[in-house]
Amino acid sequence: MLKEVAQSARVNRPRVTINDLAEKLGLTKSTVSRALNGYSDIAPGTRVRVRKQAEAMGYRPLSHAQAIRTGRSRSIGLVLQTDLHDGYRPFLSEFLAGMTQAAGEEDWTLSIAHADTEDAVLERFQRLISERKVDGFVLPRTKTRDKRVALLRDLEMPFILFGRTEDDANCPWFDILGEDAMADAVMRLAHLGHRRIAHIGGQADYYYSVLRAEGFVRGMRQAGLEHAADLIYSDAATHARGYDAARRLFALDAPPTAIVAAVDLAALGAYDAASEAGLIVGRDVSIIGYDGSPVGAHANPPLSTFSVDSRQAGERLAALLIRRIRGEAPESLRELAEATFIPRGSVGPAPETNGQKKLMGGRQK
Repeated sequence: MLKEVAQSARVNRPRVTINDLAEKLGLTKSTVSRALNGYSDIAPGTRVRVRKQAEAMGYRPLSHAQAIRTGRSRSIGLVLQTDLHDGYRPFLSEFLAGMTQAAGEEDWTLSIAHADTEDAVLERFQRLISERKVDGFVLPRTKTRDKRVALLRDLEMPFILFGRTEDDANCPWFDILGEDAMADAVMRLAHLGHRRIAHIGGQADYYYSVLRAEGFVRGMRQAGLEHAADLIYSDAATHARGYDAARRLFALDAPPTAIVAAVDLAALGAYDAASEAGLIVGRDVSIIGYDGSPVGAHANPPLSTFSVDSRQAGERLAALLIRRIRGEAPESLRELAEATFIPRGSVGPAPETNGQKKLMGGRQK
């Protein structure tokens, strides 16, 4: 009986208003409102104090009234392009969990839409904007010349990149230092005695491919090694393209003893090419990937790779985008994080040159 009375009292309790909150804190309604909405002209200490008091009093804003007053839906948008080679699968669940958590901490929501082509993505942007369903967008997998960036700039719509792009004017971003990972991979292999190191690059029109190729070349120079043109392949972001690139590499008169791939799928394609050439990965040829995809952990041998904290990326992107929507300058909203190397069985010391040639299908004369 007492439990039922308590529940009834909670249900019938008058809603806490912003007036109640302002009176309790001894602040004006305007200050409380701006503090709750994260405006930068309110001191950080005041914002924290207002939020704590709001939680203690059970204050909850009316979303429709807030949208009318601020002109915001308090929602960030993510439009996924479903015709991409892997459909975002390696990172999507953790990435979305991070975005949702960070948005929720600010009492914002995440709106997710799908489109099956690049042009359809642009159309979906325009529709979401015209219907005022979102206040800004997260743009994953940025291209060197990205139509999404051009459109949102023209529409003066806030956005943030998960990645970087060639023309970065007015672009906030959160990105992983894939170029540093490629350089680190080369240095690790050079330390193990490898001198003929190849690079299989990612999808040609994506900017990460440019950065990772530059990182590979930088690593070769730092190691005092020549980056020969016949050891560099681009536009290989799938298993099939990785296989094809590696097959050509292993057919060279002086094949590489190690491969650094821009993405795990291409690295795993190189596994098949190595097997076809009579090479044992980790003994006769070393292979390093990038992504930390789960499938690499179950390869034979498990793939050495660089892992990305997708949840952290989602959290930071959501938090930075909300700050951009609130008016912070894009140049102040740029963060870079490092990938984490996961050493596994696909990397070993450089093999003896003659021994490798004997395994290359009997091509030694």
